[in-house]
Amino acid sequence: MSSPTETGRTLTYAGAVFEATRGEMARDPNVFVMGQGVDDPRGMFGTTLGLHKEFGAERSFDVPLAEDAMTGIGVGAALLGMRPIQVHQRMDFVLLCMNQLVNMAAKMSYMFSGAHHVPLVVRAIIGRSWGQGAQHSQAFHSYFMHIPGLRVVAPTTPHDAKGCLISAIRDDNPVIMIEHRMLHNVKGVVPEASYEVPYGRLRTLSQGKDITIVGISHMALECVRSKHLLLEAGIDAEVIDPVSLSPLDGEGIARLQPVLGRRIGERRDGQQVGRGTRVVHHAVGPAEGRDEGLLELLRRLPIGWCGAMTPPRGSRGPSTAARSSNSVDHSEIIPAARGG
Repeated sequence: MSSPTETGRTLTYAGAVFEATRGEMARDPNVFVMGQGVDDPRGMFGTTLGLHKEFGAERSFDVPLAEDAMTGIGVGAALLGMRPIQVHQRMDFVLLCMNQLVNMAAKMSYMFSGAHHVPLVVRAIIGRSWGQGAQHSQAFHSYFMHIPGLRVVAPTTPHDAKGCLISAIRDDNPVIMIEHRMLHNVKGVVPEASYEVPYGRLRTLSQGKDITIVGISHMALECVRSKHLLLEAGIDAEVIDPVSLSPLDGEGIARLQPVLGRRIGERRDGQQVGRGTRVVHHAVGPAEGRDEGLLELLRRLPIGWCGAMTPPRGSRGPSTAARSSNSVDHSEIIPAARGG
């Protein structure tokens, strides 16, 4: 596994996704990209820019507004040995592909005892950003975490974006890669060489000794910002990025509890059964070598810091309920960290 400290070369998140895609297309002629706008002048935020010119229109092409049908084409192509990358610039419309993803792609290998595989990558972009409406701003990480046969990754850093995408393309299983649009311009250290980021292994973004904050995708960066606010209050927080959501690094999360205090799960989906719930499950569930009394365990029970149960805010309007579900109030984390 490559480390983001091995080289000083920096790329944007979008640049890292582009480099991974281009490198795999050059390495393997079976890799192709399809999606609405992948061949337009902006190249899907720069992640597919010019690929249709370099590799031809048969390997990077625009698609119609027919998400279910195009996913079916992707599943069929994968069954025939191709390695499709399907790009959705808004994850909301992946809902139109659920039958193909859940009942077809995720189950083919199981139903045929491993005789057939579906090496399909679905890049799903999330995030409200400048205000795109309640039907264009949702995050459905947990929907896909429930499905056996699907892998789900949500890299935060450019380094992990490149490595996760390379791993996903080379994987014989269908993979959902979730990208927050507000990460695309974030810069970070990315090795030039090809490398893979393994599934089921969390990354520590910042060390700490008092509490642990777990953030997913763009919220991991908000966790790092929260750490600086907590330091002013005398609380030293460790920040964890799961990177891989299914499989989740349950052992790694559980190992943190004996040495750290209160854990806070931070995410931007709703309160009910979100992806942070899985983090909490591993945080308080049985772990090998754990020997804590009940009172000590209760003292360390995690707290969820998540969005309100409202549709995503779709504009810059004054709605208090909508605003609470999409904006980050870092001042809330201090009483949470202290157990208040």
